[in-house]
Formats: sequence, C-alpha cells, structure tokens
Amino acid sequence: MALNTNERLQEAFSLALEDRSKGYADLVSNSNAILYTMKQRGQFKTFSGPTIRERLLYNESGTYTRYSGYQYLNPAPAELFNDAEFTPKLAAVSVTLSGEDILKNSGTNQLKDIMEEHMMAAETELQDRFVEDLHSAGTADGGKQIGGLQLAIPTTVGSGSYGGISRADNAIWRTSSYDAHSAFTGYTQVNAASVKTMFDNIMIERSRGTKGPNIIVSSQEHYLAYTAATVAIQRINDQSELGKLGFTALKYYGAGKSVDVVLEGGIGSAMPSNTSYFIDTSALRFRYHPDRNFVKFGGKQTPINQDAIVQHIGFYGELTMNNPLHMAKLYDSTPAS
Repeated sequence: MALNTNERLQEAFSLALEDRSKGYADLVSNSNAILYTMKQRGQFKTFSGPTIRERLLYNESGTYTRYSGYQYLNPAPAELFNDAEFTPKLAAVSVTLSGEDILKNSGTNQLKDIMEEHMMAAETELQDRFVEDLHSAGTADGGKQIGGLQLAIPTTVGSGSYGGISRADNAIWRTSSYDAHSAFTGYTQVNAASVKTMFDNIMIERSRGTKGPNIIVSSQEHYLAYTAATVAIQRINDQSELGKLGFTALKYYGAGKSVDVVLEGGIGSAMPSNTSYFIDTSALRFRYHPDRNFVKFGGKQTPINQDAIVQHIGFYGELTMNNPLHMAKLYDSTPAS
C-alpha cells in the first residue's frame, strides 16, 4: 500500500511541475528589466543546429553615385553580410524530494505544501542564477556560462573576440566604453551634477536617426546619482511601464529620446558597481532551443541507489548580439575622485 501511495504522490509532483513549467520562460523574463524589454520586443528567438548564427550587415555597397545625364553608375558587387557564431550553453536547476519527505507529507494538502516550497525554491534559483549569468563575462565553470553583458559590452572594446569575430581587427564590431574619470570635459566622476550631461553625451553619440539605446541599466551608485539629479524635475513622477511592473525605474528625457533608467543593483546583484549600460535591446537576443526554453526535461527520475525523485528545469541557449553600434558602457574607474 505504501508503494502505491508513493507512486501516486510522485505522479502528483510531476503533474504539478508540468503545470508550472509552461510559465518558466515568462517567470525568468519578468524577473529582470533587460530580459523583459527584450521579450516584449520579440528578442527571445529560437535556433537549431550545433551553433547559433547571427547575420550581420557589416559593410556598404560603395555604389552610391552622384551623377547627371548619361554618366556611368557604379553597379559593383560587394560583400555586405557576415555571420557571428555563438556556442549555446546548457543550465538547469533540479527539484528534488526524498521518499521520506513524500511519506511524511502524504496527505493531499500536506504534499501540496512541500511541493510548493521545493518548486518555489527552484524557480527563485533559476531566476537569480540566470540574471547573474546575464551580467557575466561567460567564464564561470570553464566557460559553460552564457556570455553576458560584461562580454557583449566590455570595458576594453578593442581586444579579444566575440561571436567568433575579432574586435581587435574589426572596429565595426566594437561597442563603446566611457570612463567617467576621463571621457567628459569638466567632470571626473558620476554624481548628481554630472550624470545628466554624461547620459546626454552617450545617448547622442550612440544614436542615429530613430535608432539608439532604448534602456539604460544602472548600478546603485549611478542610479542614486540620477535620482538626485532629477528630484526637482517633474519627470521623476512619470512612471514608466517598467515602473508599473515593479522595477525600480525612472525616465530619461534627452538627446531627443525617452528611455527608461533602471536600477540593476540590490541584494545579491551581479551588476558591476559604478556602471551603467546603454542597451539597444533590438540588437540583443536570447536565442534558445525550442525544446529547452526554461522547461522541465528528462522526465521524472528516481536514482537507482536513493529513495528520492528528481525533476530538472533548464534551458539551452545563449545571449547574442548582431549590432554593437548603439551599445555603450559608462563606468567610473576612480569613483572617489
């Protein structure tokens, strides 16, 4: 009888995970303002094959000709596109219940309580670790980590490779980097007096027409400086969509743009201190395998030498970029100066 009861409860555990699994992708994307903005703009995209390829428009045809009358035009062939190649990464969290826990909580309501606690713990871990990876350089666990913002929008922009393309040899494949200590005339650190001017300059320099950064993600230090700079301005009460969703966010108005400024610091944050990222989320993507997009996988597993059941939740994918032109990093190398 105990065995039958145990099997029934194991099945209930599996069905509970199946029901929640459908919402894990939204759970993760809604936990972070960058991911949420990317998801809203359709930048969570599938891939197939052993690697992920992003098509890049990296050149002009060179055929633009000013002419009159019968003057010759210039229909010259040109290579305009190339591919950046990214290696997808695997990650998972595991929901585990021992047979003893299941038997101790064999009543229907009791089982729901313990399942709920275990699943909530796994879901929180999935969110926290993925957001941590989002800010990474992709070096953890021997390079098994996704390549996050520290790799996509680095401090040193002219060295190394990204997506299989050398940044040292290809200036067009570089993002921009601004040291607050030296990049702006008359200012040497990010504070209430300087932050708006710095944001204005970066937004102007990294925009072209209607294209440019559409979100500014700031560490605690930079966000507090921006808050102090906007206390007396009416726009501080202009709650953005991200603010309504619970993210700590203000609006930036300047350089002809209206952009959310989002706090990415806080408890356990992997956001580097004294840093702001200026991100064009239309050029940043999370590419995922359609069969492993934050879903449970592997079936209900029972270890052969343990009285327990295990269910895994995870993804197979990578953060990619196809245009660095509108991406920038503002950092303060000497914040105390």
